[in-house]
Amino acid sequence: MKGFHALAIWQKLQLFYQGILGNGDKRTDSWPLVYSPVPISCIFLCYLLIIWLGPKLMKNRQPVNLKPILIVYNVAMVCLSAYMFYEFTASSWLAKYSLLCQPVDYSDSPQATRMARVCWWFYFSKVIELSDTIFFILRKKNSQLTFLHVYHHTTMIFNWWAGVKYVAGGQSFLIGLINSLVHVVMYLYYGLAAFGPSMTKYLWWKRYLTSLQLLQFFIVTIHTTYNLFADCDFPDSMNMAVFAYSLSLIALFSNFYYKSYLTKTKTKET
Repeated sequence: MKGFHALAIWQKLQLFYQGILGNGDKRTDSWPLVYSPVPISCIFLCYLLIIWLGPKLMKNRQPVNLKPILIVYNVAMVCLSAYMFYEFTASSWLAKYSLLCQPVDYSDSPQATRMARVCWWFYFSKVIELSDTIFFILRKKNSQLTFLHVYHHTTMIFNWWAGVKYVAGGQSFLIGLINSLVHVVMYLYYGLAAFGPSMTKYLWWKRYLTSLQLLQFFIVTIHTTYNLFADCDFPDSMNMAVFAYSLSLIALFSNFYYKSYLTKTKTKET
């Protein structure tokens, strides 16, 4: 009887997994890291292993000098983010997207395919950004390996796997558009910081970078809240996931902002 029950559960799991594979956007199924959640899950597990093992391996070693690599990496990420911002903007403009309600165009039209393609690049950029953590470990900047950092990096790869798998376009474009613009500024900051102490005097605006990051989450939350109650042909399940995720980031980044800037300001005044 127990064996039969286990078999029934296994069959249900197989059906569920087949549903995950079969109900996706047929345009993106053949694209790298999209058809199945297994590859991105393997990357996720390797990432966690690096976070656990990396600091242990670096414990008795000197920090690695990555200055040239960091400069090139951050410049490349600025360029990639700028490209994605342009593509999200151009694709949505040419397709006459609505900010209030925009269903996904699942057709093979050039405009719909262009939007789906930049959504994939945005998803893939989140995989590339896992390198941020590896650089922290190699430079022995373990204080940067916060819950916020790890949570944000790991959840984004799964969120955008689902985005490209099921809703490559539509109103999710706004998230990619805003985030790409924010990341142009963010990686510009990191690129300047990579030059070393000589640039410190020009990096007084870190506080405003965090404010910009918070602003994007508020915009996305408001946009998603509206669509939850509007009669719009976009999956409510996706809207609810984005809404909950945005709230979690607002809470975490607000806590970071308070501890990094407000608490320090009060300490200086005291």
